Amino acid sequence: MATNKEFGQQLEKRTKAFAVKMIQLASHLPHSREADSIARQMVRSGTSVGANYREANRAVSRADFNHIISVCEKEASETQYWLEVIIEVGWLTAAEFKADLDECSQLLALFTSVHRSTKT
Repeated sequence: MATNKEFGQQLEKRTKAFAVKMIQLASHLPHSREADSIARQMVRSGTSVGANYREANRAVSRADFNHIISVCEKEASETQYWLEVIIEVGWLTAAEFKADLDECSQLLALFTSVHRSTKT
């Protein structure tokens, strides 16, 4: 079983890999004003998950950690929203990036769980 520190390090790597995937996914969207706008939003929220998680691991207090984890949760939820929009607009199919959708859902569930368990 992983220690909290090991879990934190693994999750930092995982969220960074997710950020890279969101950047790569954005490059597969069509080049239009609308798609560019959605791609920017998705990349911003998708990369923010890992950046905020890294910051949470360096929080100065439990309250600070809880707040930053809540931001991670919100950013993962927003990223999931943009992925759903991409599918509904028809720019990509869910099958084309199923692993990314699954990872986003897992990260959202994980940050939701951590946030709920660390509330004071």
